[in-house]
Amino acid sequence: MNDLNATSRATHEAPVRRRRLGRRTLLTLLTAHIIVSVGLLGDSAGFLAVAIRRATSDNPAVIEASHELLGMFALVFGIPLSFLALLTGAALGLGTRWGLFRYPWVIIKLVLIVSVILVGATVLRPVLAGDAQLDGGALIAGAAYDVVALTVATALGVFKPGRALRHRQAAAAR
Repeated sequence: MNDLNATSRATHEAPVRRRRLGRRTLLTLLTAHIIVSVGLLGDSAGFLAVAIRRATSDNPAVIEASHELLGMFALVFGIPLSFLALLTGAALGLGTRWGLFRYPWVIIKLVLIVSVILVGATVLRPVLAGDAQLDGGALIAGAAYDVVALTVATALGVFKPGRALRHRQAAAAR
């Protein structure tokens, strides 16, 4: 019985060695993540502006042109940048001390980018695939959500609030 406790204790005390990214690789990946994420925020803000213009116009030519422009924003920029932000963020989480599920702010950023992708797939895409004369309320709401979610994710990446979840669990056990 004592051997079992000694083995259990030794397993809990042994540090887990994770593979870390080299400095050059880390900086390259971090730079790519920042560029992609800021680009996605800009795309979402532009999408929101065009969606508002589309919804407030009575001119059929403006509505049609806006509809085509929104489709381009989504297809050329929104979809690729969303998935690149997710992939580069996950790579940074896995290759740095932050981890993917170790800190609450990283988990929240992960949830936010996944929610932006889901809003694009479930709210924005169906509206864009439909008739150009449809009400723009869903486009505005979806784009506004994306801008807010991406702004919050950016702030979390800058301020990195909170302690690691293990520290919280250890403090709660004391």
